[in-house]
Amino acid sequence: MNAIPSSSSASDPHERVRDELDVLAALVPLAGARIVEVGCGAAKLARDLLQRYPDAQVTGLEVDDRQHAKNLAAPADRLTFIRAGAQAIPYPDTHFDGALMLKSLHHVPMDQMDQALAEIARVLRPGGWLYVSEPVYAGPLNELVRLYNDEGTVRAAAQQALDRAVASGRWVQAAERRFDMPVRFRDFADFEQRMMRPTFADHHIDDAMLARVAERYAPHQGADGAAFERPMHVRLLRRADAATR
Repeated sequence: MNAIPSSSSASDPHERVRDELDVLAALVPLAGARIVEVGCGAAKLARDLLQRYPDAQVTGLEVDDRQHAKNLAAPADRLTFIRAGAQAIPYPDTHFDGALMLKSLHHVPMDQMDQALAEIARVLRPGGWLYVSEPVYAGPLNELVRLYNDEGTVRAAAQQALDRAVASGRWVQAAERRFDMPVRFRDFADFEQRMMRPTFADHHIDDAMLARVAERYAPHQGADGAAFERPMHVRLLRRADAATR
């Protein structure tokens, strides 16, 4: 496989990216790779990746029982689903070439983030990569979501955990990217289903909160739906070899 880029400066935060797989593919070698996705959700990017790279393999870990059941009901070649979390990955040392965390690190309990990153390092081969993509706590979409689910603290904790992981010597930061991703909703009902009532969390939405969010959403709705730009922050870490620790 080709080597991972040793360094990369942060990109223009106003860059617009429609397909995050293009960002990933520009940073790491995917052909023939054995990858674990931690907190895979519906594994959309993983499925797209396997279509583009027919010799790659992905193992998706998910802790939500409802989402895991949906994943098992929609199998794909070279895609394996396991009911497990980042804190205890049921695979041996150095088993994977790379790992993905797509908007999932901030869902790990804050007091277990360090353990999760150490566990991911354990299952990666020396020099293996970890691609962490986290939403930035900013922008109109974030302002809507924070009305019922304020993730400011956990998103900051995720970045701090990555900083500690690099400082520990277990990881080296190999690249960083910032960009905007378009997000579109047909109408408020679509927003409610996708953003307010996910399978993995109960946000305790009562009628008053639903009405409040709907009121704030309304100015964004147009004839063809509501369009937002979600700012994203990607950090690519590489597992350090024993000789460089």
